Amino acid sequence: MEEYIVKDGKKLRLGYTTGSCAAAAAKAAAYMLLTGRDAPTVDLLTPKGIALTLPVLQTARGADFVSCAIRKDSGDDPDVTRDALIFARVQKTDAPGVTIDGGAGVGRVTKRGLDQPVGAAAINSVPRRMIEENVRAIMRLCEFPGGLSVVISVPEGEVLAQKTFNPRLGITGGISILGTTGIVEPMSEQALVDTIRVELRQRRADGADYILLAGGMWNTHSRFGDCRMELLAAHAAALGLRQEKTQELLSCVMCDDALRILREEGLYAPLLSRLAERIEVQLQHKCGPMAAGAIVFSKEYGRLCQTAQAQALLEKIKEN
Repeated sequence: MEEYIVKDGKKLRLGYTTGSCAAAAAKAAAYMLLTGRDAPTVDLLTPKGIALTLPVLQTARGADFVSCAIRKDSGDDPDVTRDALIFARVQKTDAPGVTIDGGAGVGRVTKRGLDQPVGAAAINSVPRRMIEENVRAIMRLCEFPGGLSVVISVPEGEVLAQKTFNPRLGITGGISILGTTGIVEPMSEQALVDTIRVELRQRRADGADYILLAGGMWNTHSRFGDCRMELLAAHAAALGLRQEKTQELLSCVMCDDALRILREEGLYAPLLSRLAERIEVQLQHKCGPMAAGAIVFSKEYGRLCQTAQAQALLEKIKEN
């Protein structure tokens, strides 16, 4: 695929999703099954509007089925599914219509709150729609009145899944077949945001009314993700803290020591107010319509600041 975007001054090549691979493989397999012809390549129009022409690999035929694969191309994105083969096996059935399921290497949903119900194959809604629309187009082309079953599999999927969020999300046995646009944009933050949203929905489905979020660090233990002094120093400098005092603040080990410097310099209240505003912005961006609040506190000074909804949420927690 030779489509590019420019990000941070760098030209990066786009790729295509596992969902696009699954849909293309299913389309090619359906075509070969219903026409009896070979299909060295297959055309696919992604939801983003980008047209793909993809090589069809490892075709296998039986009396009533055809199986083939599409190789995943992640472009310049460091995706764990890069170069994985996504297979589709299309078989004639007695029941009308198109049925879609996952085979070996495609995960199964075991927890509520995900895109698919518990027990279903982890093939998300958009890829399912892409698969069905493309297979039905071939059925119409060939005037085929019967039914077809589509089974998507990924031979390396179970191993690859261990490098993804799937085990944490409750998807077992393989990877998910994903993609809302059909296209992979390198270094996209949207995939990370989408994963956070999925986990929040899942926690809600499990009955959690309140979720504690940390300030942008995956591991908030100070051994791994400590940027407390840098954050305080950046905001203090923006408020006019002198350079020598900023350096002194950066050298602090404990937040309470940094807070004492801010008190001495008359920046304690304005900096904490500024922090609360920035936290509010981040919560709104990450949580959307979900009610979310944050309270910042220290061992020595107690409650330092809080966001707009924090007190109301705290009262609800106390009531429960």
